[in-house]
Amino acid sequence: MHILNLIRYKNLMLIMLVQLLIRFALFEPFQIDVKLNTLGFSLLILATVCIAAAGNIINDIYDIETDTVNKPDKVIVGKTISEKTAFNLFLILNIVGVGLGFYISHSVGKSTFFSIFVIISVALYVYASFLKQTPIIGNIVISFLVAMSILIVGIFDLIPAITEVNRAAQITFFKILMDYAVFAFLINLVREMLKDIEDVDGDYNAQMNTLPIAIGRERAKYVAFIISLTPIAAVIYFIVTYLYKQQIAIGYFLVCIVAPLIYASLKIYSAISKKNYHHISTVYKFVMLLGMLSLLLYPFILK
Repeated sequence: MHILNLIRYKNLMLIMLVQLLIRFALFEPFQIDVKLNTLGFSLLILATVCIAAAGNIINDIYDIETDTVNKPDKVIVGKTISEKTAFNLFLILNIVGVGLGFYISHSVGKSTFFSIFVIISVALYVYASFLKQTPIIGNIVISFLVAMSILIVGIFDLIPAITEVNRAAQITFFKILMDYAVFAFLINLVREMLKDIEDVDGDYNAQMNTLPIAIGRERAKYVAFIISLTPIAAVIYFIVTYLYKQQIAIGYFLVCIVAPLIYASLKIYSAISKKNYHHISTVYKFVMLLGMLSLLLYPFILK
C-alpha cells in the first residue's frame, strides 16, 4: 500500500480513466479512424502511467524536507520506503515508460514521436529538482504535462491515422481533445498555486521560492483567484459556442462544472487557513473528474 501511495495511484487511475473515455466514449461511437490496436492503446496507457508514476516518486524524493513540515503523517520516502528503493523504482518506471514509448512510436510509423516520452520524462525530473522551486514557471510546466496526458492519445491515435479522406473529422476530434487539455491545464494550474500557498511553511524552510514566498500569501491568493476565473470563462464560452442546442449537455456543464468552479473561486477569495486551501484543491480535483466524465455526453452532443 505504501508503494501505491508513493506513486499516487488515485491520480494514475484518473489518467487511465480519461484516456479510456477518449478512446471508447469519444472516438469509438463516431467510428473515428485510429492507428493503435487494442494492445497498442493499452501500452500507450501503461507508458503514460509509468512515466507519471516515476514523476510522482521523484517529486516525493525531492520533497522530503518540505513534506516533513507540511504533511509529516504522509511522508513515505525515508520512512516506510527508503530513498534508495524509491529512486530505483523511479528509474525502472521511467525505463519501462520510455521503452514502451519507443515501441509505440515505431508501431504507428512515427519514430520521431518517441522524443515526446523522453521530453516528458526529463521535464518531470527537472520540475521536481528545480522548477518546482520557482514562482509560476513550475506550476505552468507541471500543468502542461498534465494536459499532455490527454493530448498524447490524439498524437498517437488520431494523427498517424489521418488521410485525405478523413482529415476534417480527425482534426475536429483533435480540437476537442485540445479543448479538454486546455481545461485540464487551467484547473491544474490553479490547484498547483493553491498547493503552494497551502505548503508555504515547509517550502520556506526548504529555501524554495514559490509564488507565495516571492510575493506573499495574500497577493498569491489574489493571483490564484484571478486565474481561477479563466476556466469559468472558457467553459461558458464552450457552452455558448458548441452546446447551445443541447439542453442535457448545457445542464450538465452548468451544474457539474461551472457552479463548482464559481464556488471554488469565491472560496479562494475568502480563504485564510491551510484547511481552506486544501478544501478548495479537493473541489478542483472533483471538477477535473466531472469535466472528463462529460466525454460520455458526446454521443448526444454530436448526434
